[in-house]
Amino acid sequence: MSSVKKGSFKGLMPLIIFLVLYVLTGVVSGKFDSMPLLVGIIIATIVSFVFSPPEGTEKLSFDQKVITFCKGGGEPTLIMMVVIFILAGAFQGVASEMGAVSSVTNLGLSILPGKMILPGIFVIGCILSFAMGTSMGTIIALMPVAVNVATKTGVNPALMAGIVVGGAMFGDNLSFISATAIASAQTQNVTQREKFKLNIITYLPAIVINIILLAMYPIKDIAISSSYNYNLVEIIPYILVIALSLAGMNVMPVMLVGVCSGIIIGVISGDFTLIGSMEFVQKGMAGMEDMAIIAVFVGGLVEIMKYLGGIQWLMDTLGKRTKSRKGAELSIGLLVTLLCVATTNNTIAIITVGPLATEIGERFNLARARVATILSMFGTHIQGVIPYAGQLLVAGGMAKVSPVEVMPWVWYCYLTLIFSILFVVLDFPRIKATEENGYSNFPTA
Repeated sequence: MSSVKKGSFKGLMPLIIFLVLYVLTGVVSGKFDSMPLLVGIIIATIVSFVFSPPEGTEKLSFDQKVITFCKGGGEPTLIMMVVIFILAGAFQGVASEMGAVSSVTNLGLSILPGKMILPGIFVIGCILSFAMGTSMGTIIALMPVAVNVATKTGVNPALMAGIVVGGAMFGDNLSFISATAIASAQTQNVTQREKFKLNIITYLPAIVINIILLAMYPIKDIAISSSYNYNLVEIIPYILVIALSLAGMNVMPVMLVGVCSGIIIGVISGDFTLIGSMEFVQKGMAGMEDMAIIAVFVGGLVEIMKYLGGIQWLMDTLGKRTKSRKGAELSIGLLVTLLCVATTNNTIAIITVGPLATEIGERFNLARARVATILSMFGTHIQGVIPYAGQLLVAGGMAKVSPVEVMPWVWYCYLTLIFSILFVVLDFPRIKATEENGYSNFPTA
């Protein structure tokens, strides 16, 4: 990748213009998804070609700028992430069609004790999101059940929506097939297992505290219907993906095993034919295509911003104000948080901040696994409390309450915010940066 010795704030203008356009469009229209992210990124890319680099940097022709953009968009780690996105989408498409999602949900509901309904809904949300790898899919699948429980128990629907969103964000951060987890691990060239280990150690207290608080919340004692049907065989693809990921297998063959096992079980169960399964593979992949294309454009835009001196300016500015490893890690967390608030898309925020996090990690001698964990953690807890983000909009809509009313009840996200900060401040779990786990041998294009 190109390197720029002299920084310039002007180099950040493409990103600033994108954020301003995105926010203004949302404010004017009243809907923050009015401007598609891809359109906004393309506009920012076009704008970036207009600016000139800092004094002392060789000026490139239009054709050379295009080549620079393509080098950034075609960076090997980025393309690998795109392929993993597509494979994860294929797995989600097959797993949903062959009944794995409903079986996971119904299994949890069938063994849920009446007095533990609220923490039980949260745990089911955690399991479901961990298996599915999508917070939105979890919310859509679980909210109807949660609304029914809220009606029977007299629980505030906003609280129930907050519980479901909290469980959904658990998997958004920790699932091996979550786009957010994939992006954070791939941008820092670490395995999912490395990131998961740090993540779960940090968040385990938050999970336990959230369960205890929900168990103490007063509700009517009711019995959940025992008519929920499930098939343990249908859960096998999820079990395989989780087990193989924990065993340290590369994520690409893990996804292929998940897809193939889902197809085999679906064909045997009569959910679809072998040829028919291809349709659901395609539908699942199509659901990830936007994310994959946006990732490529973001990679190209970041490379142009490097050429314009924007990344170097940010590094110089952070360097003046950041004097320690903890300060550097907090800076990464803050950048991801701000971008999430601006775009309401934590995966795109992580992809955008990823290259900068690498630069900061190299400068302050950070361990790549800690940087990946920080990207993932700070990118998910804030996503669950943004009232105009998809998660709260969908949950609030299904619960028939305002997303703003749901915000105070997403206890899990507030708890994970606290423990994310403690992760940095206490430097625990600590990983000493070495030549092997640091950035000295970090692959570059």
